[in-house]
Amino acid sequence: MDHKASLVKDTRGKEFQARRDFLKKFSIFTGGACLSLALPSLKATPAGAQIIPRDDPRLHTEYFHYSGSTGEIRSYLARPKEGARLPGILVIHENRGLNPHIEDVTRRLALEGYLACAPDALTPLGGTPADWEKAPALIQRLDPQTTLENYQAAIRFLKNHPNSTGKVGVVGFSWGGAMANRIAASSPDVQAVVPYYGRQPAAEDAARIKAPLLFHYASQDEAINKGIAAYEEALRRASVDFQSYMYEGTQHAFNNDTNPARYNREAALVAWRRTIAFFKEKLR
Repeated sequence: MDHKASLVKDTRGKEFQARRDFLKKFSIFTGGACLSLALPSLKATPAGAQIIPRDDPRLHTEYFHYSGSTGEIRSYLARPKEGARLPGILVIHENRGLNPHIEDVTRRLALEGYLACAPDALTPLGGTPADWEKAPALIQRLDPQTTLENYQAAIRFLKNHPNSTGKVGVVGFSWGGAMANRIAASSPDVQAVVPYYGRQPAAEDAARIKAPLLFHYASQDEAINKGIAAYEEALRRASVDFQSYMYEGTQHAFNNDTNPARYNREAALVAWRRTIAFFKEKLR
């Protein structure tokens, strides 16, 4: 199968569904590698972004609650049905909350061979609303410290889960990318952190970071990018292991395939492949 050829154009209607069904069947024999290459090439619509079905027979998925700083936190968990213990990955959502897109990303990670967990940061405020556009206003009402503590509790949950190897990685997008940076500076229990276009913490926080970092940035994202130079210089002074990639011609949220205005198929593909390779290197 020529993976590059499959990225030439998007498909529609019956052709799109047939291609999606083919990828599902093909990946049964090839594992997550096929999906790593093909995921971002699908059409950027809310329906099309549900690439891994909620009832995919290869996966065990569930909603559950774990104990956090503010009480019981609702979360979504996905893992392969088959296999031994797996590294855990904490998935931190954008400011649209725990929506179907983030759940789908969680399932994608599970098919790559991880115990993936996506908490709903808005649980203390009643959870992610059905109308995602109402979520950003709720995000602004969250207490920063207790929200961080809720995510730290999720890391401990993953570390001690019976299906876990004890190693935990973190990936966060936008608002979640900023939170991933904060976790890197505050949690000794993570072995790999991947912020997608996340706002940087204070430069002095760099000295507390022990985990390797992989940054993905959009070139047309001035508000985020203005903090890169100072932060990366602080990381170098602190001898932190990090990699940083700038994706030319892209906007903030280029990985979100439910956002046609910002989604960039080619950049999302490359970033995803780098993310999976990074986790494989640091967590296996």
